[in-house]
Amino acid sequence: MPGIDECLTEAMTLPGARGASLVDWTSGLALGTAGESPVGDHETTAAETAELARSAAEFDTFLATDDDAGGTGGAGGAGGTGDDGRPEKAGGPPVEDLIVTTRAGYHVLRFVETSFDSSVFLHLWLDRETGNLALARMRLRDIAEKLVLG
Repeated sequence: MPGIDECLTEAMTLPGARGASLVDWTSGLALGTAGESPVGDHETTAAETAELARSAAEFDTFLATDDDAGGTGGAGGAGGTGDDGRPEKAGGPPVEDLIVTTRAGYHVLRFVETSFDSSVFLHLWLDRETGNLALARMRLRDIAEKLVLG
């Protein structure tokens, strides 16, 4: 099973990939980086994307609801199935991914389920002209599932 560097290297093979990082959204620190940073500094990028990720993960609007179990919802609630048809796992991050579109590119933040507190995400920065957003989203999901942290 691959670690951080191997997963970031794999993310950088995606068409249009300009930069990738693994970020702890609680602290805003980059645990690993590859490629370029949109602002020239990976630590600044990590801190800024962590703010966005933290907001999405903590706001009630984005919490998954469990219609099958009476709508308990929340970060610890078990869901039905995700938009890819796969079963949602109880206790994982409430948000699967975030996509921010800019004039020059795409930023995909994919939350990673971990054995500890699931407070990390993969950030992929794609060039808008050469990137494939759908492919990037699917591949980041696969990369996040096989990432080994520890």
